[in-house]
Amino acid sequence: MTRRLILLRHGQTEYNATSRMQGQLDTDLSELGFLQAQRAAAVLAQQSISHIFSSDLTRAYETAKAAGALIDAEVGVDKRLRETHLGEWQACTHREIDAAYPGARAQWRHNPQWAPPGGESRVEVARRARQFVDEIMVSLDDWNDGTVLIVAHGGTINALTSNLLDLDYSQYPMFSGLGNTCWAQLTARPRYYAGSENPEEDLKNTQIHTAGPNFDRNNVGNAQWYLDGWNMGVNE
Repeated sequence: MTRRLILLRHGQTEYNATSRMQGQLDTDLSELGFLQAQRAAAVLAQQSISHIFSSDLTRAYETAKAAGALIDAEVGVDKRLRETHLGEWQACTHREIDAAYPGARAQWRHNPQWAPPGGESRVEVARRARQFVDEIMVSLDDWNDGTVLIVAHGGTINALTSNLLDLDYSQYPMFSGLGNTCWAQLTARPRYYAGSENPEEDLKNTQIHTAGPNFDRNNVGNAQWYLDGWNMGVNE
């Protein structure tokens, strides 16, 4: 029994096009961003998506609605899926930040525990987004052997993916930047023998040699996540 999760970054905004930091500012998709959203939706609509969730920021929600329209699905919204709050950096260009805070952007990208002035770290972002995923893992009984689509932001998806994979903080920077309307794909399976004192009995009960273990109320809160792909897109 598996559960597939697709984490899609929103389409392009004018801030993206001009290398300006958005953070939690509520910006709109550009004309190209709407086109990107429609193209990505056409591909993802073939992935047996049963539920769609989105950040409450407009650029993510509009991207999610493009997919929802094709599969006739409502888009659930949760603010825990928002982008990283970038504090004093929000609305600044990369050049402006580099001039005011020399070397700080490099530190931010390579240390997930470091936060911009007045902002939050990737570790904090990962925790709030992971809380949302853990909740729907328990609440969505029809997720088994299906796909859930979450539309969010590059920093959020990077942090959440790292957290789901149980990476050490030093490994968070391993992922390249996620392109607009590119996505990460992960699969969850029941974790073998998690917390067990009798693995031989667990092996018999899960019938691993035939169908493999199923998610149930006892193990759904402790899934093992696997990365299937990163920076996937419509041109692949």
